[in-house]
Amino acid sequence: MTYLNGETPERETDSLILLLPLIGSSTTSTALLVGITGVLAPLLEETVFRGFLMASLTKWFPTPVCVLVSAGVFALAHLTPGQFPQLFILGVALGFSYAQTRNLLTPITIHAFWNSGVILLLTILQLQGYDIKELLGAS
Repeated sequence: MTYLNGETPERETDSLILLLPLIGSSTTSTALLVGITGVLAPLLEETVFRGFLMASLTKWFPTPVCVLVSAGVFALAHLTPGQFPQLFILGVALGFSYAQTRNLLTPITIHAFWNSGVILLLTILQLQGYDIKELLGAS
């Protein structure tokens, strides 16, 4: 909202920073976090961005344009401007995987592995004693 109001934010809050207290704090919290980010989020997001948005756009535009638009909306929807480039690239990969297979399970699976991998990697690093905030550049 800060960007929409024309203001420059003092510091961008990364969604991963907000999740850090849950990551590795207990087996239950980590399992629930992986379940939500690794199953529910990919299912919902891929249904919306690839299954609905991209599929709808293909009625009016060529597939590569639809992939780029859905990837851009996907990246913007995460509300983390600092992560836009990598989320956009992930969105492009998910979009082309859906365009090639016409099977929503393909991008859902890729998205699930991506999200779960990030959470599990951060858990391992945190348990090894690394300062995750510092690694993410938000110290």
